[in-house]
Amino acid sequence: MRPFRFESAADVEGAVATVAEHPAGAYLAGGTNLVDLMKLEVTEPDLLVDVRKLTSDRVEELPDGGLRIGAAVTNSALAGHPLVRERYPVLSQALLAGASGQLRNLATTGGNLLQRTRCVYFQDVTTPCNKREPGSGCAALEGFHREHAIFGASRSCIATHPSDMAVALAALDAVVHVRGPAGQRRIPLAELHRLPGDVPQDDTVLEHGELITAVDLPPSDWAVRSRYRKARDRASFAFALVSVAAALDVQDGVVRDVRLALGGVAHKPWRASLAEDRLRGAAADAENFRAAADAELAEARTLPENEFKVPLARNMILGALLELAGDQR
Repeated sequence: MRPFRFESAADVEGAVATVAEHPAGAYLAGGTNLVDLMKLEVTEPDLLVDVRKLTSDRVEELPDGGLRIGAAVTNSALAGHPLVRERYPVLSQALLAGASGQLRNLATTGGNLLQRTRCVYFQDVTTPCNKREPGSGCAALEGFHREHAIFGASRSCIATHPSDMAVALAALDAVVHVRGPAGQRRIPLAELHRLPGDVPQDDTVLEHGELITAVDLPPSDWAVRSRYRKARDRASFAFALVSVAAALDVQDGVVRDVRLALGGVAHKPWRASLAEDRLRGAAADAENFRAAADAELAEARTLPENEFKVPLARNMILGALLELAGDQR
């Protein structure tokens, strides 16, 4: 690990000002991803600013019935919060499917959203990686790519985003609050992360110095009927090959509303908008669920080792929707 300075700030404004003035500066909260990458010399900040105690570590009910999640809320606390478990079960399930108990006790909401890909080539500084070193190439294209993207990839990068929590938040239409040198702004979670294009080194739309301060969950009647399913190589502490966050609202046998997001398939949480559009107003049955999944997956672009993700995703979407529809009969 390279030498770096470590500073604490008195408030969010001070932290933002300090990092904004240092091009190689970074924020440190739980550090469950950043510290690992520093040890591997994948990332080499010369300044870390501690923000763990600067943002809220509480989940608060909003006047409209939604929830505000402070950026410092740990994954364990969020997964176990009574209002999250009751109103947004898909989020609690996604969090419990991620990492290990020890890591969930330390990892924060803000940091979870900003974790970087677990692509083996990104983490190995001896191999080419456009995300780590722009212009060097993507070793995964001709190498090991079983775990890589089937949606939204480019010749520059085929890595996937690792967060389970972010997939659930994408399905829930969450909104991210950000404070930066230019002030505050709100970013829909579905727009926070970028597809790689020609600049895969930019994971998100955040400007340097911007800090996530909170995440809002809008009020919802349908989110109580939600599920998170995750396929992985081992039962715990493994990243998704494919995951599905689903919410379904059925009335008189017809889909009134639906939310679907996929993980393990793209550079960002993948909102399955084509499938959603096909399902609204359709009968809530296996035939329509399968057709909607096929419509979404028709856009997939696979490589030899990850072709299995298409039928896996189809079956997972179908299973999650059938389970939710059965709960509403």
